[in-house]
Amino acid sequence: MTGIDLTLDYRTAFDQAPIGLVMSRQRQIVDCNRQVLAMFGAQREQLVGRSFEVLYPTADEFERTGARIVASLDAQGWYADDRVMKRVDGPARGELFWCHVSGRALNPAQPHAAGIWAFEDLSSKRRLKVDFTAREREIAALLIDGLTSKLIGKRLGISPRTVDVYRARLMRKVGAATTPELVNKLLAG
Repeated sequence: MTGIDLTLDYRTAFDQAPIGLVMSRQRQIVDCNRQVLAMFGAQREQLVGRSFEVLYPTADEFERTGARIVASLDAQGWYADDRVMKRVDGPARGELFWCHVSGRALNPAQPHAAGIWAFEDLSSKRRLKVDFTAREREIAALLIDGLTSKLIGKRLGISPRTVDVYRARLMRKVGAATTPELVNKLLAG
């Protein structure tokens, strides 16, 4: 092959991956690739060495997501969900968007000690209703995952009845008559 060096190292693979990748320690960004920088509209120095909190709409959502990850890791340390994130800078600075996050804690016994996480921007497939509260965004994400009120309540540490109240608010906001219709509208944007 002419002019193409096919020698790959881990750094090149990390930087050129077709999905956003982040390595973390204690919920701090140790390293991230170009896809993450582009997705969040950030420069490297705006993310590396900073807390993941900078990527969340609110500090509460950052804290609750951290607790949810600890409670939901499987035996090998794997975790995945859809959540609302926030663009850091650039023309879309402050914009909220749906993001699929998956990855694993390298030591399941210490979930936040070190991990590798993949980020996929879902905004081209799913639009965000900006008038949702932080809790409504969390509940919407869990409804999309197919969880019942009881399971959502357990995961978020609230009663199933409280989940039902939030679901009713979401249904009113998007004009849905049933939970399946709500989920469809949330997915369609």
